[in-house]
Amino acid sequence: MHDRSASAAGNAAAPTAWTGQRERSNARTLRLMSWIATTLGRRVARAVLHPITLYFLCFGAAAGRASRQYLGRVLQRPPGWRERYRHLHHFAATVLDRVYLLQERFDEFDIQLQGLEHLDAVLAEGEGALLVGAHLGSFEALRALGQSHGGLRVAMVMYEDNARLINSTLKAIAPAAELHTIALGRLEAMLSLRDWLDHGGVAGLLADRTLPAQGQRSGTHQLPFLGQPAAFSDGPFRLAALLRRQVVFMAGLYHGGRRYELRFLPVADFRQRPRGQAALDAAIGEAVARYVAILEGLCRESPYNWFNFFDFWASAAEPPPQVSPTADDDRPAAPHPPLTA
Repeated sequence: MHDRSASAAGNAAAPTAWTGQRERSNARTLRLMSWIATTLGRRVARAVLHPITLYFLCFGAAAGRASRQYLGRVLQRPPGWRERYRHLHHFAATVLDRVYLLQERFDEFDIQLQGLEHLDAVLAEGEGALLVGAHLGSFEALRALGQSHGGLRVAMVMYEDNARLINSTLKAIAPAAELHTIALGRLEAMLSLRDWLDHGGVAGLLADRTLPAQGQRSGTHQLPFLGQPAAFSDGPFRLAALLRRQVVFMAGLYHGGRRYELRFLPVADFRQRPRGQAALDAAIGEAVARYVAILEGLCRESPYNWFNFFDFWASAAEPPPQVSPTADDDRPAAPHPPLTA
């Protein structure tokens, strides 16, 4: 059922779609967006999004193709131009709102919570929480949770190269904000993540993209996703198994205007890690499948929140280049350190 066909050597030889191009710095773009957002206000800034969206609808050929492909799968019919426009506009709106969310201007938003009991159950045990998300909606909306949970500490977990980029980019957006990132790829980073969780912090990572470098036992699973198999890395879940943690899915769904919804769903519990490599691999495979099922369900429920603007279903042997309509490259990446659980 779960095809872990990609070995470490194979993945190193064939970089994935989104790592085919080096991450590009979007600091100047986001500084401009930050100036517009803070100087002109959100109402005027949102008006600017319409010509930006229209431009990419008309001239963003590669992004437009990826959007049409995804919308065709999730809607199960060819999308119209209004639906394509809405998809791109949702993305642009969440990029703009990142400025306000990172500046902790939460009073400008209506943020609803659903499934919070799943997160609270983990936190109630005195441990931090390991959250997995996707390029679905706004992961930055999670910062609003700290306000309602007595200063809950939130860190983003990402690949080492992305950490350097996002730290400088986020500082450009919100220089006064207290930003926490944990860059994986080294042994001390794993210890930092363990300590962060042990002291009650929340660590979030995005698990819907793969990296070319994988451990000896890490790999990809070809799983049905919106009607066709796609590759999903098991690295984040091997990380959870290595640290013996529960895993909770989190998404900050954008519902238009000032409305967001934080959604939490249980994925896996590795506190009692299975004995033997075969049993562990099976448990990790089940966790990946559960994650993909949740992700597919939310894509069908809120189809305009999916922000992977490349051919997500492309063959790993011949990956296409990634294309971003505005500032997608500084999203936190799915971490994939060399793990052997």
